Amino acid sequence: MDAELLAPDPARIDPDWMTRALRKAGVLGRARVTDLKSQAVGNGLVGDSFRFHLTYDHDAPDAPKTVVGKFPAKDPASRRSGTDHMLYIREVSFYRELARTVAIHTPRALVAEIDPSTDDFTLILEDLGPARQGDQLNGCTLEDAQTALSEAAALHAPRWGDAELEEIDWLAKRPAQLSGLVNQALPAIISLFKARYDGLLEPEFMALIEKLPATLLAQQAATDRPPLTVQHSDFRLDNVMFDVQGGRHRMATLDWQTVTVGAGASDAAYFLSAGIDPELRRDHERDLVGFYHAELQRRGVRDYGFDACWRDYRRFATHGILMGVFSALSVERTERGDALFLKMTRGGCAQAADLDTFSFWTT
Repeated sequence: MDAELLAPDPARIDPDWMTRALRKAGVLGRARVTDLKSQAVGNGLVGDSFRFHLTYDHDAPDAPKTVVGKFPAKDPASRRSGTDHMLYIREVSFYRELARTVAIHTPRALVAEIDPSTDDFTLILEDLGPARQGDQLNGCTLEDAQTALSEAAALHAPRWGDAELEEIDWLAKRPAQLSGLVNQALPAIISLFKARYDGLLEPEFMALIEKLPATLLAQQAATDRPPLTVQHSDFRLDNVMFDVQGGRHRMATLDWQTVTVGAGASDAAYFLSAGIDPELRRDHERDLVGFYHAELQRRGVRDYGFDACWRDYRRFATHGILMGVFSALSVERTERGDALFLKMTRGGCAQAADLDTFSFWTT
């Protein structure tokens, strides 16, 4: 850890600090940052992000004009959630250790520092603008969905079936952690979720939520696990940008706080559960999964046929429900948050019902 570059409060970022940071990252030569202005950006739930506009003491054509900084959430509940669920250490470690080993497009990290004893952290990322921000509440087109699934394959394929992933302490979820979540935290969260959204979510979907604890335990105990890979775990529209850097790249993925080891098909199912209109999903779902599978094969995945991919997609279409329910009770409550979590949960429940997902795990 570089203590001089650990600045968990954006107010501590001044021109001298930014000059040191950019020089260490190798993106600034002899010029100095003489002024910077910041503005809040994004819809982050457990982290606060700002865009910094930079002024230099003389012409520096190759130096960034803007960068994006990410810091611990100011809201105490959101900050506590970030620490309790190892979200901050996961994201910083992803940029430090894993980003270069996968093919999905992400911003380059210019600073990635964290104090594990306090969870204070600082991320300074390249600015991907101009870009088109994904919007979970508005959904996306089929074309955007295909782009997202292509990027999902770019994440999953390079580390497909890589046993070393489960040896990375900050990345792999341990059985004790999962058991604690399912047996202790999740039932209480489900109870609070039902009380908060009673009358707002369909009764048949509330009934599916009740099945989550037993289903997650069955998934944990399953012996026929799919090939494991790097899983984003919060792969949804609010966390992606399209046509980044003025169209230089078709898409980039942000917010790696939930990255873990898991089934790649889970990311695909989660994205489609609330990323596109349910009727559109039903009409095109199998073809979209076929496109994702073809992208995996194009990137070198072998011995994983479409039937296995479709089965895994159906089996692990519980993630959208879990994320909607769990996230709603883990961060500061807002009007947009309520709308977002209801859409995520409703979309996940509708998808699981359509795919008969729970039949794989319950008798």
